[in-house]
Amino acid sequence: MDSLQLSGSKMYSMRFPAYLLGFSLFLSFTCVCLTYGQQKKPNVILIYADDLGYADLSCYGASKIQTPNLDKLAASGIRFTDGHATSATCTPSRYALMTGRYPWRKQGTAILPGDAALIVPTDQTTLPGLLKKGGYKTAIVGKWHLGLGDQVKKDWKGEVKPGPNEVGFDYSFIFPATADRVPTVFLENHKVVALDARDPITVDYHEKIGTDPTGKEYPGLLKMQASPDHGHDQTIVNGIGRIGFMSGGKMARWVDEELSTTFLAKAQQFITTSQHHPFFLYFALTEPHVPRMPATMFRGKSQLGLRGDAILQLDYTVGEIMKQLKALKIDKNTIIIFSSDNGPVLDDGYQNDAVSEINGHCPAGQLREGKYSVFEGGTRVPFILSWPGTVKPQVSGAMVSQMDLLSSFSKLINQPVPRGDAADSENLLETFLGRSAKGRSVLVEHGGTLAIVKDGWKYIVPSKGAPYAALTGIETGNSTEAQLYHLKVDKGEKNNLAAGNPVLVKELSTLLRQIQEKGN
Repeated sequence: MDSLQLSGSKMYSMRFPAYLLGFSLFLSFTCVCLTYGQQKKPNVILIYADDLGYADLSCYGASKIQTPNLDKLAASGIRFTDGHATSATCTPSRYALMTGRYPWRKQGTAILPGDAALIVPTDQTTLPGLLKKGGYKTAIVGKWHLGLGDQVKKDWKGEVKPGPNEVGFDYSFIFPATADRVPTVFLENHKVVALDARDPITVDYHEKIGTDPTGKEYPGLLKMQASPDHGHDQTIVNGIGRIGFMSGGKMARWVDEELSTTFLAKAQQFITTSQHHPFFLYFALTEPHVPRMPATMFRGKSQLGLRGDAILQLDYTVGEIMKQLKALKIDKNTIIIFSSDNGPVLDDGYQNDAVSEINGHCPAGQLREGKYSVFEGGTRVPFILSWPGTVKPQVSGAMVSQMDLLSSFSKLINQPVPRGDAADSENLLETFLGRSAKGRSVLVEHGGTLAIVKDGWKYIVPSKGAPYAALTGIETGNSTEAQLYHLKVDKGEKNNLAAGNPVLVKELSTLLRQIQEKGN
């Protein structure tokens, strides 16, 4: 006869085989653990803006524009003041976010055309792949810009793969590159949405194809003129000249003013259908990237022209996601991370009055320069993390990188990363949860050239590259002389201290070279 003590000193005797009793208790314990794990495992929503500057939000000091929803998000969690994309342009930053590796380690990670092949490896750990393996439903909605298929030439009427689904996303609703590049269509999983098979799509980035008018040939057809020499004067779609040539797919082509609401609807749909299961949503917004064509409800609302209106649309979108989470009563079990792929740019291909209507607004704030630049304005971006009830509201000066999310989530969900994968990603979970003020001690920044930041000192590698991005007027950071800035006292990188600190310059130069060699 076996006895089991259940409460106080009472003893209950049961005619029950001991091995069956043990097995029964094991099953009960396992079920409790699984249930507890599913209840406690947080949802993750990563909202990624496009070309949004460090000071484009009112919670980061903007006074000429108000972003109440993002202000609310920042007030509910951590607002990082030294948060970084790895690079000063979009494709490399997104590559690093997905892989946990510096993009300059791999050839072919510069800004991609819309017909590029996939550059994210399918046989290594990625951010969505990690979370999927950890039991999450995963989705991407929005901009992809990391290539599709295994070659440039594609059969757009068939299944276009490999792509987001092959690197870890269960569901994808994307456009291939950016809104200013062809093909201007949506893809849901592997298929172009609403494509008529009798009107196949052809794309070419070298020579004109088909009979569609181009902005260069027919500028009178444009509702937004292209800036000279930027390349935005090729195939016209929706009254806007694009980069690249496209023919076919007339029924499948998007309307720019509906991009944001279309992506929002798809994101909300995924959240609704996934609410009872842990999920990861990578919500890659298009704002405020060119061509800036916000919906009518936001036109003229910012007093900063179309760029400002696009930022208001972005803020609205974030607010709608926050409202939905609250309505579904999953807001307290959802981590929201908000950031941008690189710093700001005003004139980037279209004459949309972004410069003339700036109205005293400083998109990068005190930081020097923006997109395309290795100066701080190129990679230091808004970086907010909210997890209501778990992460206490605060402002953090810790230096963090977007590629650190991969290793940090690996720790959070107890899902190990194989040796060699995500080699540049650091586990900063305690920092992201607000339990530590310590961030990275070293970060390599990638713009016109490379720079390394260590303990507040920044060294920029000498380069023979152009000091200015000619089409945008932005300082690239390139110089034939070494540059050294003390960011703790000189956030604007105004005083080059290299000449007076040769030992430190050599130390940082050597360290950068070691990091470069270590990962190759």
